[in-house]
Amino acid sequence: MIRMLLIGYCFGIRSERRLCDEVHLNLAYRWFCRLGLDGTVPDHSTFSKNRHGRFRQSDLFRRVFESVLRRCITERLVGGEGFAVDASLIKADANRQRGIEGDKGLPPEAAGRAIDEHLAVLDDAAFGAATEVTPKFVSPSDPAARWTGAHGGQAFFAYSTNYLVDVENAIIVDVEATTAIRQAEVLAAKRMIERSLKRFDLYPSRLLGDSGYGSAEMLGWLVYEHGIEPHVTVFDKSARTDGIFSREDFTYDHASDVYHCPDGKILTTTGALVNDGATMLYLASKRDCDRCALKSQCCPKQASRRVPRSIYEGARDMARQIARRGALRVGSAKRPRCCSRTSSSSSTVYGYEAQTVRVTSSPSQPPLRTFATWPS
Repeated sequence: MIRMLLIGYCFGIRSERRLCDEVHLNLAYRWFCRLGLDGTVPDHSTFSKNRHGRFRQSDLFRRVFESVLRRCITERLVGGEGFAVDASLIKADANRQRGIEGDKGLPPEAAGRAIDEHLAVLDDAAFGAATEVTPKFVSPSDPAARWTGAHGGQAFFAYSTNYLVDVENAIIVDVEATTAIRQAEVLAAKRMIERSLKRFDLYPSRLLGDSGYGSAEMLGWLVYEHGIEPHVTVFDKSARTDGIFSREDFTYDHASDVYHCPDGKILTTTGALVNDGATMLYLASKRDCDRCALKSQCCPKQASRRVPRSIYEGARDMARQIARRGALRVGSAKRPRCCSRTSSSSSTVYGYEAQTVRVTSSPSQPPLRTFATWPS
């Protein structure tokens, strides 16, 4: 049955009844499924019950995935030194026209397998607990899917399939499904890195990713906790466009733990954490600011200038230095080669929009479409 599932995913056969018919008539499919000429093809109802029951309640899909990955490692196709991470939106099998306003919630009479799966992952940080923000719409037929307009066009219900790819030969080393929101995708990246270390002893020296993985907390996790070089674009909104000095105009002195303003004055901190508990404020002296000739360009509406600094700023500085020396450009050139075939092309060429969701609703099961995206 697993081999039949692979055929369905690779060739975009979405109907279980049609899949059973195709395997029954196609000699190549029979050979791949090891049925021979006289082998009995499972009935579509039996196939469906096993896929939604026995297969989903076990880690069978992950075992199949990891057995293939283990073979790739044995054949030295996986370098393990550099990984790239990316996420692909997979359109859910849910009608956008029948969505219910998120504030109203699901109707009391709503029931079914999809509802049960939704309730089971409400407390999972990769799904229901990924954010406290209520989605604009909820699908009554697949409430675990997230309403998103990330593609810039018409919004739709979707999941995210997250990939961790070894950059040497573009081999996928891990995959995890999450709700379609950036916080969950960042969490999935952490889980995949830790799982590859635990199960396969793969410890990358660098990670390639876009700015979605460039938050201060994520960069701090990579550098401070795992010693991984962040070849990631830093997510930074500190730049000013109104003519006022930006944070980058202030120079940080690591030895003295102070900032120097453009006029050479010192900004100090008490060390107290503010805002999200991960930020320190460096304040200039009011006396210095009052008599400063640059006050109109620095803090025209404040008594003195404040400069926030994240406790993960060292990791952010490291990512900026990697970008400045050109390593990020080299790494970014490899990332599309590794991730493009697993992102934009696979979701359309192989037709996974409907079928993949039925596998990815359970966070413990990797989407089987991963096998089709590996390079031949």
